[in-house]
Amino acid sequence: MKTNWTDLVDRSCPLPEYPRPQLARDGWINLNGPWDYAITRSERQPSDYEGEILVPFSPETELSGVGRSLQPGEYLWYRRSLLLPESFRGRHILLHFGAADQCAVVWVNGVQVLSHVGGYLPFEADVTEALAGRELTIVVRVTDDTDKGFHTRGKQRSRRGGIWYTPQSGIWQTVWLEAVPASYVKSLRITPDYDRACVEIVPEIVGGEPAYALFGGASFLLPAEIPVPDFEAWSPENPKLYGFSVRCGEDLVQSYFAMRKISVETDEQGTRRLFLNGKPYFHNGLLDQGYWPDGLYTAPTDEALCYDIRVAKAMGYNMLRKHIKVEPARWYYHCDRIGMLVWQDMPCGGGRYDPLIVSAPLVSGIHLSDRLHFLFGRASAEGRREFLEELNEMLRHLYNCPCIVLWVPFNEGWGQFDAAEVCRRIEAIDRTRVVDPASGWHDQKIGKLRSDHVYFRPYRFRADRKGRAVALSEFGGYAHKVIGHEFSRKSFGYKSFVTPAQLELALEDLYQEEVRPAIAQGLCAAVYTQMSDVEDEINGLLTYDRKVVKVAPERMRALMRGIGGMPEPVKPGDMKETKL
Repeated sequence: MKTNWTDLVDRSCPLPEYPRPQLARDGWINLNGPWDYAITRSERQPSDYEGEILVPFSPETELSGVGRSLQPGEYLWYRRSLLLPESFRGRHILLHFGAADQCAVVWVNGVQVLSHVGGYLPFEADVTEALAGRELTIVVRVTDDTDKGFHTRGKQRSRRGGIWYTPQSGIWQTVWLEAVPASYVKSLRITPDYDRACVEIVPEIVGGEPAYALFGGASFLLPAEIPVPDFEAWSPENPKLYGFSVRCGEDLVQSYFAMRKISVETDEQGTRRLFLNGKPYFHNGLLDQGYWPDGLYTAPTDEALCYDIRVAKAMGYNMLRKHIKVEPARWYYHCDRIGMLVWQDMPCGGGRYDPLIVSAPLVSGIHLSDRLHFLFGRASAEGRREFLEELNEMLRHLYNCPCIVLWVPFNEGWGQFDAAEVCRRIEAIDRTRVVDPASGWHDQKIGKLRSDHVYFRPYRFRADRKGRAVALSEFGGYAHKVIGHEFSRKSFGYKSFVTPAQLELALEDLYQEEVRPAIAQGLCAAVYTQMSDVEDEINGLLTYDRKVVKVAPERMRALMRGIGGMPEPVKPGDMKETKL
């Protein structure tokens, strides 16, 4: 199934853009493109490879050129050789992987340089010691048990169907090399302080050289709190970004930040709400799975990567809930510069989910204690430890993104455990954002936000007895199949409509009769399901191939008037975007 971008992919180097906009430097090589591949039953490196795979597309995808699924107990191998340019001589060489699902081991010139567990987060290694002159041969081995173990797997399931999707494996984000001097900037931690009109920049440095930030024509020895006088506040209506650079000896990186503040506070009527920049701001959002029929987790091009964001904003939405997936860094950059709030989910993991347990609150209203680990598929202590490590890694990885305003560690009881402790861990790492401890159900009566999912009955606002702000974090799910743009004969949705006109009228009733009254009563956010169709799910506002918008953006904009932070939803031609 193709999108409008499938045939535009440059097969010599797909996704050629620099993959990390908040820590960008010159002196890099994009390694996307054809690699040798093999699938074996042995953990020993193969002597012969089966053919070519187009990195960074998983072998299960159409764009990879392979079209084969990796099974539990099998090993997926990659190999690529290259000659480093003369400009890399005498420098440290860093090998980066945006993400590989699930477990990866990497060799350079026969020397093992790293191993990594977790299919959603980046990893890297200094491979300088493994080099032999300028020649470089990279071998990667990947294993992926999908839902046969406790590793994070998101919405992948070995037997796809309904709300669970085709499993994928292997490298699915950009691979690249960088040349750096002996002292260089490994990472930055950027924290805007809205109330004090400054930004704190803390570098992580390898080597002995000091680091300096260059901003506003001045130089600041880091770490430092840098004044940002008379700043423009970042918001979806005004996505103002400030560029700066950091120099460490001979190393120079480019980055950016935004001045904004997220909080839960009490409005003038005594209602707890989400605030943006010191004012109540209704989060009007869409559930966004981030799946593509030609690339699964991987968008075919950078233009495709930001397409859904622009369509959502053209429809009058100001927020996307990134559901059970971590996107490439460029997706968050596009949200930063286009102006889109993001609620970021942690991908779920653990053992098998018992439908009677995870769906109990939907039917009975009973919320179980998530300290009963075995009920939630979390009996494995090693699995719980691994989840917490990956959660910490995700928080550090995405901490600098201005668009992210809320963290969601658990959804609908899928692998949920010890939410109170997990919420405390998140707040200890990041006190600048809000946490939704348990989206949907198995509410543990903690945190600053209560998060409800309502699909099978009309939504009626109910204030929280604990005094928390209240969000409708999933609702709707209205299904409409567009013939010729469906993934399969099967259809999944929560209420079906035959024609676009019927869908449009149903959406109008939903927002006018249920959402608008709830906002007046105290609702602080609403997340409609969903942005696009995904495989059997046909409840998107876009078809899975992104070729049909089911309800015209101007009609949705009219419906959204007065909902959300934007008093009047912006028209596409009026959208502000930041270009650094």
